[in-house]
Order: sequence, then C-alpha cells, then structure tokens
Amino acid sequence: MMNRRNFLMATAGSLSAIDLFSSIDLPFARQLDKHLNKLENLSLDAAAENEDFWGWIRESYTVSPNVLNFNNGGVSPQPKVVQDAHIRFLQYSNEAPSYYMWRILDQGREGLRTKLAELCGVSNEEIAINRNATEGLNTVIFGLNLKEGDEIVLSTFDYPNMMNAWKQREKRDKIKLVWINIPQPMEDAAAIVKLYEKAITPKTKIVHITHMINWTGNVVPSKAIADMAHAKGCEVIVDAAHSFGQMDFKIEDTGADYFASSLHKWLCAPFGSGLLYIKKDKIKKVWALLSAVEPDGSDMKKFENLGTRSFASEMAIGTAVDFHNIIGAKRKESRLRYLKNYWAEKCHKLPKANFYTSLKPEFSCAIATIGFEGWQAQQVEAKLFETKKIHTVSMILEKVNGIRIAPNVYTNIQDCDTLIKGLTDISKMDAPVQPK
Repeated sequence: MMNRRNFLMATAGSLSAIDLFSSIDLPFARQLDKHLNKLENLSLDAAAENEDFWGWIRESYTVSPNVLNFNNGGVSPQPKVVQDAHIRFLQYSNEAPSYYMWRILDQGREGLRTKLAELCGVSNEEIAINRNATEGLNTVIFGLNLKEGDEIVLSTFDYPNMMNAWKQREKRDKIKLVWINIPQPMEDAAAIVKLYEKAITPKTKIVHITHMINWTGNVVPSKAIADMAHAKGCEVIVDAAHSFGQMDFKIEDTGADYFASSLHKWLCAPFGSGLLYIKKDKIKKVWALLSAVEPDGSDMKKFENLGTRSFASEMAIGTAVDFHNIIGAKRKESRLRYLKNYWAEKCHKLPKANFYTSLKPEFSCAIATIGFEGWQAQQVEAKLFETKKIHTVSMILEKVNGIRIAPNVYTNIQDCDTLIKGLTDISKMDAPVQPK
C-alpha cells in the first residue's frame, strides 16, 4: 500500500496521471501506458474506431455483464481506479474521522481545486467544489440580486430543477420568466441565437442556457448566444451538466458568467460531486446559498460551506480527472460521437422512427433520443429491457416522446449492435394498445 501522504499529494495534483495510477495499481498503469503508445500516431477518427484500446478501457470499469447500460447521461459508473481511490480515502477517514477528514483531507481541496481549474481553463479562485449541477446552479439562481420586474430568458427544454428554481424566484420575488422554445432538433445556430435575442428586452438581466439539452442531447450554440446577450447588457448562466466531460471545451468557450456541472456524469467522478464557476468580478454579486461568514464576500469558498460531506468522494475526483486527461478529451469526445453515430445512422430511418437529435457534429455528441409512432416512450424502454436487457430512460416533453440513449467510453460495438437489433425489432412490431 502506498504512502498515505504521497497518495494525498497525487490525488491533489502534485504528480502526473501515470505516477498516480502506478501508485494505486501498477499493472493497470503499465497496461495503460502500453495501449496509449499504440494510439500516438493515429488520427482522432482512427483512434475512435480502435476497438483494442477501447476494449481495454472497458476492462477498466466494473460494469454489469448482465445489463447493457445506455443511460450514462443520468449518472456514469466510475472506472475501477477511481473506485479504489474513493474506497481508500473512505478507509483512511474511518481511522480517526474528525482528525483525518477535517485536518488532512480537507487540506487536499486546494490541490483539487487547482486541478479542476486547469481542466476548465480558469483561475482556481473562480472554482467551488460541490455536489452536483443542481446545487451549483441553484446557488446562482437564488443568490443573484434580482427585483420585481427583472426578466430572465430561458428555454422550455432546460433541466426541470432549473426551471423550478426560476419559478420559485418568480413566485417569491415577482421576477418575470420569458420562455423560448427550441425545436428538437434545430440545426441552424443563427436561428437559435435569434430565438434568444427576440426574447431579450431592456428589463432582461439573465439569459439561462442549457449547453447540451438533457432531453435530446442537442447542443446549443452557447458562446454565440452569450456574446449576443452580453452585447445587450445581460449576464449568462450556463448549465453544462451534460456537456462537461463529454465534449472537449473550456468554460470560456461557452461565454458563461456563471457555470455549473455534475462531475459524476461524463467525467466519471464519484457520485454526488460537482463544480461551480463564477467569473471573478461577479463572485461578490452572488449571495452564498448556505451560511457563510461573508455571504456577500468575494471568495468562492463561501459556496463550499456544506457542513460535513464525503471527503472521500471529493478527494477521488482528482483520480477521475487524471483518467479523463490520460484518455484525452478530444479522443474521448471523438469516441463518444462515433458510438452515437454508429447506432443512430442505422436506426434514425427505421419504419415509424421519430428521431429528436441532430447527427451533425456541431449539434450533438454521445446522446440521442429516438421514439416510434404509436409507442409511448415508457413502452419502448420496457420492451428494450425485456428483450435485450438494455437500460435506457424515457424522455417525454412537448413533441419529444422517446428514449434517450447515451453510451460511454466502456460501451463497445457489440453493445451497439444489440441496441440496433432491439430497435429494429421494435420498428417491425405492432404498436401496443394505448390505455384510455
């Protein structure tokens, strides 16, 4: 077992990813190095199709052999090396909880903050570590100084928790919510920007953008919308719960003043981990959601007063970042898009199929939603699990009535072939009798 101090330093970011993995699991690190060397001279497209490498990545996870999980959008499993880090921090904490948690592990947050800031391309003074995107975005939504009559522009395809948070502020503070509707899919960036622009008035204070729509996986041109909104004097909140860790970008590429994501989705960090970004000159404008000595101060740490939390899961985030970085963000995005395209190109024109996601690379990545005429989404979901043991999730909103399919880096082509067979079989079936 590695030296505790070195383990804490490694996870906090003092060592390279290879050094870190060698310390946790030497055979794993050696195999990783061997497989990565094989990709050095390959293009992104060629690497995305290298089943030998991705088959080894699959072996780095502990996913069930009996269920094909195509619902990685809700929450993703962690690679074994992240699980091992989490478990060892948990065991460490339990030796003397108040000492090791508060006096040792708590100090590791600064190294982790720096590591996350580097991943995001921002200052570590602009990052707070929390439990999920909902917590981060609610911190901003409820912390901003807004008054009666102030207007917020948002979309009917934003995430429900965010819509409900804004509705609560509307009910409590008499602000005005201005809703836009983005057809699913919509493959005209200028037209999407125009939808937001038409909704902005001199009273608009905030434009709320969901970078990747959770219902369908469609990507919104966040930076173009933000640039337009800033030119009109508005501030911009970006919900990046699904795009962060799935697509290769930095926070500045979204145009966000305020930004949050869940790290237990596409970064594959421990469950219940997230981050919040606020542009440095705007931190003081946001009140802390929970108690803080200076709730209106300019220190991002005011947003981390969560009380007792899982220090073990928090510290293991660093290992997840290392795993993500060693695969490579561009390489990972390319693989995820390849998997989506592999099944979607074969299924989006099936008889009775309704496809709600763009296949253009600038408008989607790993996630896509498909339904069938005459079928309720829950019926498609149930039939896939009954016949192929494929786990998906139903998405029903406005005209969207389908299942969301989200592979991850451990998904292989055989899994996608099983999915294609299941969807093809459904397309040939008579639609179920609908309950009255």
